Amino acid sequence: MDIADFAAQWLTAVRSDLTRYVIFAVAVWFTLWIALARPLAGRKIRPDTPKPRQMLIEFGASLRSIAIFSTIGLLTFALQGLGLLPGPAIAAQWGLPWAIAALVLMIAAHDSYFYWTHRAIHDPRLFRIFHRRHHRSHNPSPFTAYSFDLGEAVIQGLFVPLWMILTPTPWWVVGVFMLHQIVRNTLGHSGYEIFPARPDGRPMFDFLTTTTHHDLHHAQAGYNFGLYFTWWDRLMGTEHPKYYEHFAAATRLPLLTPRAKAPAVITAIVLALCLLVAAPARAQAPASIAGDWATPGLGAVVR
Repeated sequence: MDIADFAAQWLTAVRSDLTRYVIFAVAVWFTLWIALARPLAGRKIRPDTPKPRQMLIEFGASLRSIAIFSTIGLLTFALQGLGLLPGPAIAAQWGLPWAIAALVLMIAAHDSYFYWTHRAIHDPRLFRIFHRRHHRSHNPSPFTAYSFDLGEAVIQGLFVPLWMILTPTPWWVVGVFMLHQIVRNTLGHSGYEIFPARPDGRPMFDFLTTTTHHDLHHAQAGYNFGLYFTWWDRLMGTEHPKYYEHFAAATRLPLLTPRAKAPAVITAIVLALCLLVAAPARAQAPASIAGDWATPGLGAVVR
């Protein structure tokens, strides 16, 4: 592969990753901050709204992260081209039950990976180098999702190749995982609590992190390091002591008033269309990766 081929493939990978980020960041921003801002006013976690300048800075930092993710994805495919990544071909022979199990395991493993790497880079000796950019968004927005320092982007980008080396997983499963990741990521930074509450005010699905859960991390950085689940924070004693109190305050009003049902249906349709547009083609990696084909989840094209 010459430099021109690599550059072309890299640009294709960047375009794929950027498209996914923009679709969901803009969809969450438009749905919660514009279309449903009035009916969801009671679910807004903080009274202040991030300024456009902050979101532009976040978008710029996210572009750098996307470039890093795409580079790592392309190098991961190079490993397969060299015969050093047999996992996808093996997983293709194990069928759909294993693919579903691999997806569940991948999400759980990513949550663990994120918790411990996230907690590590909160060490004062590492924070300024690896994580300060993300926490400059003290009041986050959907565009905060990939707003990382260079080092943090590398750390988070390495999860997929490490997983693929250790666990046979079809590429289309990686694509579904990436969709799940960006949806949870943008919602977690949205500033609106959309998760349902039980009658006692606690989260209905208490094992999942809510928007309030991660918003508290941006407000008080010593707590709530988890990404998808609350397990590690509770096991390690790092969950914010007033998390339930804050969640109850954010969910004191119904998620949607009767007047808001029509726009809610419309925005749900918009989000569904976003999923259809962003969903990667379900493709299996052949034994040889010669030829042009798109890589679900990592956005690479291999020649």
